[in-house]
Amino acid sequence: MDAVLIVIIVLLVLIAIIIISHIRIVSQTNAYVVERLGRYHATWDTGIHFLFPFIDRIAVDPNSASSQYAKSKSYFSPYKIGIVNLKEQVIDFEPQPVITKDNVTMQIDTVVYYQITDPKLYVYGVSNPIGALDNLTTTTLRNIMGDLDLDEALTSRDLINTKMRAILDEATDPWGIKVFRVEVKNIMPPKDIRDAMEKQMRAERERRESILLAEGEKRSAILRAEGSKQADILRAEAKKEALIQEAEGKAKSIIIVNEATAQGLKMIKEVAVDKGVLALKAYEALAKMSEGQATKIIIPSELQSIAGLAVSAKELLTEPETKK
Repeated sequence: MDAVLIVIIVLLVLIAIIIISHIRIVSQTNAYVVERLGRYHATWDTGIHFLFPFIDRIAVDPNSASSQYAKSKSYFSPYKIGIVNLKEQVIDFEPQPVITKDNVTMQIDTVVYYQITDPKLYVYGVSNPIGALDNLTTTTLRNIMGDLDLDEALTSRDLINTKMRAILDEATDPWGIKVFRVEVKNIMPPKDIRDAMEKQMRAERERRESILLAEGEKRSAILRAEGSKQADILRAEAKKEALIQEAEGKAKSIIIVNEATAQGLKMIKEVAVDKGVLALKAYEALAKMSEGQATKIIIPSELQSIAGLAVSAKELLTEPETKK
C-alpha cells in the first residue's frame, strides 16, 4: 500500500508540474501562435491560456534560430518566432552597396519602421521574415538607386523613402507585416567623390561670399552717391535761396530808393523851389563832375549856358548881402 500511495503521489505531482508548466500568460503587446499536432491551431491574445501536453506547442520556425544568417545579424531576436511582438518595431539595417545611374558605387543604410499585423501570416508566410525584409529592402533600394544619378540620389531622400515604403508595404502584406516608414539614414559616396563635393561646396561658399561682398560694395557706393547727390541738391537749394533773398533785398532797396526819389520830387514840386536854388544845385553837381577823370561832361539842355548858370549863382549869393 505504501508503495502504491507513493506512486500515486508522484504521478499527481508530475501531472501538476506538467499542467503548471503548460500554462501560458500572454502579455498585452504579444500574441502566441499555437500548433496542435503540427498544424496551426489558434492565435492567443492577452490572457491566460493552457497548452495541452504533448499535443499543443508554440509554433517554431526551425530556420530562424539556427540559421547562419540569423546568427550574423545584430537585430535577430532569440525568442521563438511563435511569440509575436505586436508593437511597432525599428530595424536599422547594415549599409548596403548600391550603384547609381551614372555608375557611382556608394554605401547606403536604411531604417525600417514596421509592425506585425497578422501573427499567423508572420509565422507561416515566409521563413525568417526579418531576413526576408532585409533582403527585400536591399533589392528595392538598389532598383530605385539604379534609376537615379548621384546628384538626384543625394537630394531626393524623400522620394526614395516614399517609393521604398510603398514597395515594401505591398510586398510584406502576405507576411503579415505592415511597413509604416522607411528612412535613408546615411548616403556615403566614395572618398574621391566626397573630396570633389567638398571642393565644390567650398567654391560655392566662396562664390556666395564674393557675391555678398560685391553686393555690399554696390550698396555702399549707391548710398554714397545718393548722399553726395542729396548734399549737392541741398547746397543748390541753399544757394538758390540765398540768391533769391539777395535779389529780393536789392529789389526792395531799389523800390525804397525810387519811392524816396519820388517822394522828394513830389515834395520839391509841392514847395515850388525857385530857379535860383535849382541853378545852384546844378552848379554844385557840375563842379563835382568836373573833379572826376572823365574827359567829357554832358550839360543838361535846360541850362542855356555856363554863363547863365554863373549869373544865376552869383545873384543867389549876392542877394542875401543886399538884404542886409
